[in-house]
Parts: sequence; C-alpha cells; structure tokens
Amino acid sequence: MSDDDAHVQPDGTAANVSGEATLPEALMLLLFDPRNGTIAGEGLPLMYTLGGAVLTELALRKHIELDGKRSVRAVGDAPADPLLGGAWDRIPTTARGMRSLVIDIGTRSREPTLNRLVDRGEIRRVPRRFLGLFPTHALEGGDTDTREGLLGPVRAALVDGAATDGRTAALIALLSASNSLPAMHADIPWSGSIYTRGKEFERGEWGAKAASDIIVASLVAQVVSTAFATTVATLARPD
Repeated sequence: MSDDDAHVQPDGTAANVSGEATLPEALMLLLFDPRNGTIAGEGLPLMYTLGGAVLTELALRKHIELDGKRSVRAVGDAPADPLLGGAWDRIPTTARGMRSLVIDIGTRSREPTLNRLVDRGEIRRVPRRFLGLFPTHALEGGDTDTREGLLGPVRAALVDGAATDGRTAALIALLSASNSLPAMHADIPWSGSIYTRGKEFERGEWGAKAASDIIVASLVAQVVSTAFATTVATLARPD
C-alpha cells in the first residue's frame, strides 16, 4: 500500500483505508454547518482555504518541497489519492510561487472535495427545484459522526487548551490563517482568546512534544504563513 493509504473505487473516488480524512476534506466538513446546510466562506475564501489545505497535505506526505520561503516544487511520485494527485500534477518540478498555486488548486478543489464527502455519506446532496422549475440541490448533514469527531479535538485545543496531535494542529492553523474560525462560532464560540490561540497554532507554537509533531508544526507554520499572507489580504482589500 502507498504512503497515501488509499485505493481508488469504481466511481473514481478514493477510499481512505485508515479512515483518516485528508486536510481539504476535514476542513470542508468542519466548515459545513449541518444546521443550515451551508459551507462557511463559499466563493473565493473557501477556494483559498482548500488550496492551502491541499498544499499542506502534499507537504506533510512529502509530495512537494518548500523551495525558499515562498515557492514549492513537486518531488517523488504522484499521490495515489486522486484528490491530491490532480493537484500534484499542476505543480512543476521547478519552483513555483505558493500563492499562485493556492489559487490555481483551490479553484479546482471544491467540487471533488464535496463529492468525496457526499460519496462517503458525510454530507447529503438533496434534489430541489428553484422556483418550482429549475433543478438544483441543497446540502444536509450526513449519517456519520465524522464531523463531530473532527470538531471535538479542535474545540478542546482552542477552548480548553487541551493537548493535541499534529493533524489537528494543522487543521486549526489552516482555519485560523484563512480567517474561518469566526464563521464557526456556533460550534466554537468566537473570542479574543480563540483568536490568539489560533495564531499560536499558525506559528507552530502549540506545545508539540513528539518528534513527528514538531516537524508538522514547523512545516505547517511555513506553509500557512506564505500561502495565506497575501490571499487573505487580497480578500480584505476593498474593490
């Protein structure tokens, strides 16, 4: 089995044998609110967030390397996971600016990520008709407890200061760097302390003790500081 620990199903999606969601999947599921069927940050903010998550996942799996402080390049073999493999194919073996990759990959990531979650029953796509005529769909919560399983450790780390693992820390860093945490106030009450704690995760300052988690902390800090520094500023800029 490859390092990706995944296999391709007949419909073209990848089933993760370990049951561990990729970072873009986990982020979209956390940003999805089953109470109203919306995904926080729809549009450009969500695209930037997913793009940053894909790059972070690829970096953690050692399919890309940071080249200097603002560029990355593809290394090794393509990921077996189609969601990550499609993104990896767009990254050259010579250095390319991280910001442009966040945009390029992010704009292509929403539908395949959502389709993966729907295929696994994490989110349901329910047929609807707009004005009673035009077919469309609504999103509803699925029949699994995966979202709560992801949310619990994130909330405990941010609200209670609980110790956490590297992947949960990476999720928090991405949520904070993309300014997504305020939109999750129904699950994680927004406050100044949550803001401060999120920024600590962005910088890799979350008390990692295991050697593997220390490596994750350093890598994620490098990715989020570059991938989101300009994209978030672009979104905040007035027209």
